[in-house]
Amino acid sequence: MRTLVTGGAGFIGSHVVRLLLEAGHQVAVLDDLSAGRPERVPQGVSLHRVQLEEAGAVDEVVAQVRPQAVFHLAAQVDVQAAVREPLRDLTVNVAGSLVLLEACRRNGVEHLVYSSSAAVYGEPERLPLPEEAACKPLSPYGASKLAAEGYCWVYGAGAGLRTTVLRYANVYGPGQEARAEGGVVASFATRLAQGEPPRIFGSGRQTRDFIYVTDVARANLAALEGPGGLFNVGTGRERSVLELAQVLLELAGRQDLQPRTEPARPGEIERSALDPGRAGTVLGWHPRVDLREGLARTLAWTQAGSPMEAGALDALAGGRGA
Repeated sequence: MRTLVTGGAGFIGSHVVRLLLEAGHQVAVLDDLSAGRPERVPQGVSLHRVQLEEAGAVDEVVAQVRPQAVFHLAAQVDVQAAVREPLRDLTVNVAGSLVLLEACRRNGVEHLVYSSSAAVYGEPERLPLPEEAACKPLSPYGASKLAAEGYCWVYGAGAGLRTTVLRYANVYGPGQEARAEGGVVASFATRLAQGEPPRIFGSGRQTRDFIYVTDVARANLAALEGPGGLFNVGTGRERSVLELAQVLLELAGRQDLQPRTEPARPGEIERSALDPGRAGTVLGWHPRVDLREGLARTLAWTQAGSPMEAGALDALAGGRGA
C-alpha cells in the first residue's frame, strides 16, 4: 500500500515509518524538520520538507505520492510551548491538519490515521479513561488536538475518508529528545546520563500512563487494517512520576542522585490512564513492552549517545543493542 507519514522524521513517526517498511508498504515522509531529524528516515524513503500550513506545497506532495493511507503525526507537541504561544499551537495543530485534510480530499486518499492525545480529556472523573469520557482539555495543546479530531470526523463523513483517531497516553522510548519533543522519561534519562538528578515538577505523585514507542507504532499499523473509529493507545495503568524516577535511578545504578522537586507547571493534569480495551477488541492491539523493559531500552539508548541514525535507533528500540 502507498502511505504518507506526516512527522515521519519525528520521534513516533520514525518508528511508524520503519514498521510500515517492514510490513512491505511504500512509504513517503512529509516533515518540516522543526523537531524531526532527517537521519531518522531510512534510506530509500522520500523526505519532503514542507510545513503543514503551506497548502499548495502539501497538496503537491499528496498529489505526487498518491497515498492510499495517510498517517498524520506532525504536530506541535509541547504543552508548555502551547501555553506560551497558543496561536502558534493552533496554527500547526488545527490549521495544518485542515490543510492536510483538504489535500486528502482533493487527491482521493482512502484512509487517514490521526495521532491525538490523552490531553483532550483533561482531569478524569474515573480511571482508566474510556473513549466515551468527557473531553475538557486544560491546555491549549489539548484543545488544539481535540479541535483537529473534529475536523477529521467532518472530512471522514463528507469526503468518504475512512478515519481513525488514536489518542496516545504518555509515549516514551529511544528517539525522544528531552529538549525538542518533551517527555518526562527523556528528560530524566538525559539528566542521569549527565550525572544530574531527575527534576520533578510538582509533588511527583501525579500519575501518567507510560506507553512504549514501538507499541504505539504497532497501534498505527493495526489501525491501517481496521474499520476506522476512535481508540485509546495506552496500558490502562497509572504510574507516578516519582516511581518512574526511582526505577530509572535503579536501572542506572545511581540511587545517590535523589530527585529534585520544583513548582508544578501550568496546564498539566494530575492523574491519567487510558483504557485500551476497545483497541484490543476491534484492532487486536495490545501493549507488549512493560515499563521496566521500556525504560531499560531507553536508558541504554541514551547511554549509547542517543544515536538518531535509523538502523541504530531501530536496534536499540528493539532491545538488540547498538
